[in-house]
Formats: sequence, structure tokens, C-alpha cells
Amino acid sequence: MTHTYHPGSLVSARGRDWVVLADSEPDLLVLRPLGGSDDDISAVFPAFETVKDAQFAPPSPADLGDQRAAGLLRSALRIGFRSGAGPFRSLAGIAVEPRAYQLVPLLMALRQQTVRMLISDDVGIGKTVEAGLIAKELLAQGEAKGLAVLCSPALAEQWQEELRTKFGIDAELVLASTVSRLERGLDLGQSLFDRYPHVIVSTDYIKSTRHRDDFVRHCPDLVIVDEAHTCVAADDTVSTQNQLRYELLRRIAEDTDRHLLLVTATPHSGKESGFRNLLGLVRPELADVNLETDRGRRLLAQHFVQRKRADVRQYLTKESGLADDSLAEKTVFPSDRESKDEKYKLSPAYRALLDDAIAYASERVQAAGEQGRREARIAWWSAIALLRSLVSSPRAAAQTLSTRSAAAVAASAEEADRLASPMTRDSADSDALEGLDAAPGAETDGAGARLAELAERAAALEGPEEDLKLAALVRHLKALLKDGYHPIVFCRYIPTAEYVAKHLEKKLGSKTVVKAVTGTLSPQQRLTRIEELATLAGDGPAARRVLVATDCLSEGVNLQHHFDAVVHYDLAWNPTRHDQREGRVDRYGQKRDKVRVITLYGIDNGIDGKVLEVLIAKHRQIRKDLGISVSVPDEASSGVTDAIVEWLLMRGHQPQQEGLFGVEALKTVDARAAELESRWNSAAERETTSRSRFAQRAIHPEEVAREVTAIRDALGRADEVSGFVRHALAALEAHVVEAGDGTGDFTAEVSGVPAGLRDALAPVAGAGAVESGRPIPFRTTAAVARGEAALVRTDPVVGAVAAHVLDTALDAEAAGRRPARRCGVVSTASVSVPTTLLLVRYRFHLTLPSRQGKRRIVAEDARLLAYQGSVRNPVWLPEAQALALLTAEAAENTDDYFQERTMRRTLGQLAAVEDHMAAYGDQLAEELHESHRRVRRASDEIVQGLKVTAQQPADILGVYVYLPPITAEGEAA
Repeated sequence: MTHTYHPGSLVSARGRDWVVLADSEPDLLVLRPLGGSDDDISAVFPAFETVKDAQFAPPSPADLGDQRAAGLLRSALRIGFRSGAGPFRSLAGIAVEPRAYQLVPLLMALRQQTVRMLISDDVGIGKTVEAGLIAKELLAQGEAKGLAVLCSPALAEQWQEELRTKFGIDAELVLASTVSRLERGLDLGQSLFDRYPHVIVSTDYIKSTRHRDDFVRHCPDLVIVDEAHTCVAADDTVSTQNQLRYELLRRIAEDTDRHLLLVTATPHSGKESGFRNLLGLVRPELADVNLETDRGRRLLAQHFVQRKRADVRQYLTKESGLADDSLAEKTVFPSDRESKDEKYKLSPAYRALLDDAIAYASERVQAAGEQGRREARIAWWSAIALLRSLVSSPRAAAQTLSTRSAAAVAASAEEADRLASPMTRDSADSDALEGLDAAPGAETDGAGARLAELAERAAALEGPEEDLKLAALVRHLKALLKDGYHPIVFCRYIPTAEYVAKHLEKKLGSKTVVKAVTGTLSPQQRLTRIEELATLAGDGPAARRVLVATDCLSEGVNLQHHFDAVVHYDLAWNPTRHDQREGRVDRYGQKRDKVRVITLYGIDNGIDGKVLEVLIAKHRQIRKDLGISVSVPDEASSGVTDAIVEWLLMRGHQPQQEGLFGVEALKTVDARAAELESRWNSAAERETTSRSRFAQRAIHPEEVAREVTAIRDALGRADEVSGFVRHALAALEAHVVEAGDGTGDFTAEVSGVPAGLRDALAPVAGAGAVESGRPIPFRTTAAVARGEAALVRTDPVVGAVAAHVLDTALDAEAAGRRPARRCGVVSTASVSVPTTLLLVRYRFHLTLPSRQGKRRIVAEDARLLAYQGSVRNPVWLPEAQALALLTAEAAENTDDYFQERTMRRTLGQLAAVEDHMAAYGDQLAEELHESHRRVRRASDEIVQGLKVTAQQPADILGVYVYLPPITAEGEAA
């Protein structure tokens, strides 16, 4: 006869203990390892494998520990929990510890039956983590079955890595380069979006009408859209690519049961219509509702979150509206960007080349203007390409001069604009940065000989002797490296980046590692090269690394762990691009309090000075005043740069004109600059008003504080984790050295710890560090670099230490040092009467309603119960007093025989407290029920059928007796 195992009961199989889950049948048991996560769930057939009841062994009275034993065991148990009983099903199992402010979008999402959110926090705050938290929670709760992330192909691998390493979500990449491979494994008539439940999709690939329809038909029920502002049609002037993206999103959003998360740091981009279109995707009525009314603002507040760094730098404080600062959380962002504009002057030979090039371009533009509008536009774009590449570098100039203009094949003036504009301008509305770092062409029909001569002269100017811009870069980089900085040098064009990297390798010395990353590499190859650079340079104080990159790295890629300074070698013609570049290092996780920024500009090339004055400096001032970046209006900024180019060409046509910019010549430039400033100031005022009017008020900090308290009580606080790792490693004979800088950081050399722990640490900390004795840095921040460990419960290194401590504590026969034990007798001045502390593990049965039906799960929790006096007449202590016993210090040594006799007597009487333990378990179940209702209060439908019950009996993991010290007279104090 087949034995029936009820959900929540313990069984032993395959050499370990398991919890029986609700999905089990008599002939098929679905099991989760005791203390394990849902990822470890296995199915067992009792007819073919040995399965038997598992009784949790009581503590042994002879296996006694010291005063730290209880705290270490409790912390190890809590850190190891991967299936918590609280309303946030996913938090126990993810490999990132979210900041308190990052829980706000999650709380907002869980109050919606169908989640529709526009997450628009500032650059570097952690929008990816916020979206990942919501996605993981919806999947864990059964509210969603699949996930699709729509993003730029350049960011696809980074999204894949973030989801896999931080949230345990394995997603397939659906890119133009991977589709053929994925489709080969499909069944006849099967869509790859049915085959793969979690996908990361290139927006540019899937937006085409050829692929869009299949995706919309088989789209997962949860979609995240990265850089969502690039997917809206703000007006009739937007590109065809934007319109295709918008049509894709509109059709995805039409399914009102589909969860949709739109992620962007720039929801407005200076255009109210684009913002409204974004909101309309979230909820159609938001596209037209009057946001000046209370009703409109309340409606928006349910779906929109937008905060800048100042809003979250200090969070859950009295200034936030809380009673005290007990839960205050400080998030370390760089306090400022230390910006300097450094000038350079052209050498005489370079000056002569530029003058001749301007004269040539002026002639071509004037001649083309007499031939027709198409020819005029082709010549115009060729002139801009020539001037920008000349200002960039000799190598970029030589390539541009010998490459045919993209506009030369245009059949009309409009087509010429469409083909050439992305390659020569830096529009904020550019469809993507991929492919835009190639040097543009300037060659047109009948210009070959003249351009070839200019190209030859440009090639001869390579090197810091004639290229004084390169010489200035070398000088400033040496100063940065001397001060201990690791800079990124951003260039506009691929030839420039390769040229600069080649010469820096010679000029910065053999101890400096220099690498170039450009659009010639695939996104994955770019990340690999950055890691190679970091590995070659090392992480020590003597490390010297320089990365030379194009704007293929200016968006989305996180570089703050390896670099802390930015050099703008080439000025972008849209300052938003500068902000994107600087944002790669100026973000959460950057160790520098101030990020250094150097902007190189030529004082005599006719372009840089005005671009810096009118565009870059103005953008920088607005960002300083508001604390946020405001996008420059594209049409107005283009008007300024066009005016600059026009007067350069006029100067080429009228060389007798005194100075590059005479008073008359500047009038048009100044007029357009004034128009730009006016429009920019209006955009800044709208942004300021918007952020004030639409500030996040849907979730009050008190609500966040309540949930943060519950999470930390269940899973552990930061100081508990930090103390646990320190004491456990020291007890296991690791060499622990404090940083001594007030941060709470430390290093641990672990070559001397037990072999079992070394084996567990090798794959997560690096075998080299474990075996060679290289210290592992432990950081109090959750944002750590490669080779470092974060002092948070979800860090793999912390988890390995906790698992070792827990396993050896539960196995009295384990070899080697065992810092945690299940029993202890401590003589301490912290108690005045004998006090017994119990470490109890509860299991709960939860029935959780969702849109997919009811889910039945089994979850765990660890609690401390303490009583004073005799077990026959106990005085039960509040939870806070029970917790305080963990820090009690031993006043004197206790005789081993006395300890064992005391513990044996205590263990023999524990049956008398079973009723109290059961009642406390029922009380916890009621509290959990209320917590789930509170978080998921969106509608009665969501919470209807919610049920939480405690599995009886609970497991007693540890028993610890605290006795008052013995006085000189032989009596208890």
C-alpha cells in the first residue's frame, strides 16, 4: 500500500531531507529541499525510489556551543531561506538586495490587477532592478507565465545577464543573429515565443511587419520595454523607425490583461505629445485626461513613478515623514561631477588643412546650390561630415575624405537628409547608437582628386607632434592616472578611437593598460574586452587602465565598477550624449564621491567653442540647477550647429573676412542660440513643474517602512549579515582584516578554512582567490565589482558561508571547526533569572489566488521564543527581549559536565511548551494573512480565497540556556 505524504511534511530521499509540496500526488511527490529554493524542486516516484518519513532530530545535549552559537545558527538559517512566507514571494530567492526606495514600484504594481507602469527614475538609480523585481514577483506569484524584454540589441546581453544573475530568470536572446538557431529547434507550426517562455527581444528586429504579427499573437503576458521613449511617435516629424516601434507597442498594449512595464529616464524628451503617447500605452485615458486636476493626478499616480537622486539619497528618515531614523537608508551616489573644459590649439599644418578643407567644402556647396535642391543637400551633408571628421582626428578625416557620402545615392533632397542626418548629427531622437560611430563619407561625384590630396595631407598629421589635440589628451590622462583615476575617453568615430588607443599605448607607459571598444565589436565582445582590460590592469592601488570608446558604450552599459572619470575627446552636437557618457560611471555603485569629467575643445577650429558655449555649458548649468538632465530640443540645437557650419563655409568663400566669426557673422548664430535657450528654458520649466506635480505620492514612506521592517525581520538586516560573516569566517580560521576607513568593509583570506567551505567558495569567489590566499574584499554596499563580495544575504559568497555553518551545525559528526551549535549553556550578566531561548522553524501552507488560479505553496520562517524560569510555569518574553539574548556576553566559563546535565534536563522538559509554540505559529499565520491582504489590496478578486495555516508541530533547531553568574557565595547573582 502506498504511503500518503501530506503537503508540508518532511521526507527523506536521495540522502537528504525534503518538504512535500502541494502539487504532490500519491504516486509522484513534488519535493523541495529543506531550506532550499523553488529552483531546487524535484519530482520523486515512491514506487522506484526509497522515500521515508523524516523526523527532525532533536538537539544533542553533548553538542554544546559558546555564546555566539545561537546567533550564528539563526543567521545562517535566515540567510539560507529561499522560500519566505511573506507577501513578497521572490525577495528571499533573488541575488540582489533592493534598496528600500526600489520597493516603491513593486508595491505600486502589486496593487494593480493588471500591472501597467511607467518607471522613469533618474539615470543610475536602478530602473532595471525595479523592473526586475516586479517581473520576478509576478512570475513567482503565478500572475505571469512568461516574460519578454524589448530593448536595443546592444543591451540585450546585459539584460540577459542581469535577469539571470540577479533574479534567476533564464531568458533566450531573440536577435537577428540568433533567430535562425532558435527556429531550428521548433516543432512544425510552433512559434519560438511559445517554445521559450522568457525572451529578450531586439526591438528593432521585432518591429518590422514581417516579424511583428507573430510576436503579437504569441507575446508573453508580461512585457518590459527598455528606453521606452524611443518607441513613441511624438509628432509627424518622427522617423519611420519610431512609428514602427510605436505601432508594435500599441498592439502589445491592446491586450488589457497583459502586464506592461515601460522603462525610461526621459519620458518627456522635451515633447509633451510623446509623454502623452507613453501614458496612453499604460492606460488609454491617461493620453487625454487633464493632469491639472486632482482626478488626473491621482489616476497618473497609480501608474507613474519618477524620482531623481536627491529624492532617494536619504530615504525612510524623519524628513520623509517617519517618526525616527531607525530605518534610514543612505544610498551612495557620487555627490558631484567635477567638470573642466580644457582647450587645445591646432598646429600650423593642421590649421592649413582645415582652412583648405573649408574652402573646398564652401565651393562645393555654392556650386551644388546652383544645380538643384537635391545636389545642394548632398553637398551640405558632405561638408558637415568633412568638418566633423577633421575636428575629430587626422585618421577620421582621411577616411571621410576617401569614402563616398551616404547621401550621394539619394534620389531626392528628402532622401539625402534621411540618409545622412543620423551619421553626422547627434540627435536625441536617433533610432539607435549602433552603426552611428562609423566615419561618414564626404566624397561626391567629380571630387576624387581634390579629396585624395586632402586625405593624404590628413594622414601625414597623425601623432602628437602635429595633432596637438592628441598631445593635450596625453597630458590630461597622465594627470588623471597620477591622481589614481581610471578614465574612459569617448570619441565620435571608430577611426578616431582606434587611432587614439594606438598612440596612448605608446605614450602612457607600459604599466598602463589601454583598450578600445567600438561598434566594430558585437555587444558581447565589447563587454568581454572591458573585462579583459580590468583583468590585465588588476584591482590594486597601482592599477592603471584607460578605455577608449565610441558612443556604442554611451547608453545602457554599466561601467562604474572599473572607471571613474570621463574625457570627451570629441564634442557631441547634442549635450544629452555627454550626459549619457558621464552616466556610465556616475551611478549607484561608483566608489568615488566625485566623478571627474574633462571636455577637450579647440579654440581655433571654428566649431567647438560655440558648441561648448551654446549647448554643452547650458545643459550642464540646467542639470546643476535642477539635479536632472533636460533634453535639448533637437530642431533648435540643429539650427545652431547649422548656423555655425554656414558661417564657416561663408568664411571659406570669403577668406578676406577678418576672423573666423566677425560681428556680423555671429548675428545669425546668436539669434538661433537665443531661440534655443528660450525653448530649452521652457522645457526645463515644464520638467520642473512636472516633477513637482507628478511626484511619487501613491506609496507613502510609512507604507514602505512597514514592509521593509517585515522583510528585514524575516530575512535579516544588513548589520546581522555583516556580523555573521565576520564572526563565522574568523571562527573558521579565515584571516579577517578590517578596512579601518569607517566603511565597515573588510577582507578575508580563506585558504585556511575547512576544505568543504573552500570547495563551496571556489566557484563563487574564484578558485584563484581561495587557493592562492588572495584576500576577498567584503563590501557594505550591494553594488560590488568583480571579485568582491557584498555583505547582503543574497550574495553567493555570503550564501556559501551560511550554508556551511548551517550544515555543520545540524551534523554533529561533521569534521572540522563548527562555529554554530544547536545547544549552549551560557553564564551571563544579561539575565537575572534562568532564561531559555528556542530557535524554532515554522512551515506555513499558503493558498494564494491569482489570475491563473489558486496556487498552494509551503514556505518557511525562523523565530526566536524565550521564557524565564521553569518550563512548568514559564514567563514568555517579548520578541525584542528574546532577540537581545543573541548578543549576551559570557561572564565566566561553565563546567562541561554542568552544561550537559543542564541541557539534558531542559531538552527533556520541552514537551511542556509545545502548546505555546503551536499557538504562536497560528498567530504568525494570522499576521501573514493580513500582510498578504495589505500588499495585494487592489481588489477583492485578488485577495479572495487567500488562506494561511501553520504546519504543526514546528521544528526546534536550537535550545540555549542563559544563567545568571555565580557569586562568591556560590549563589546566582
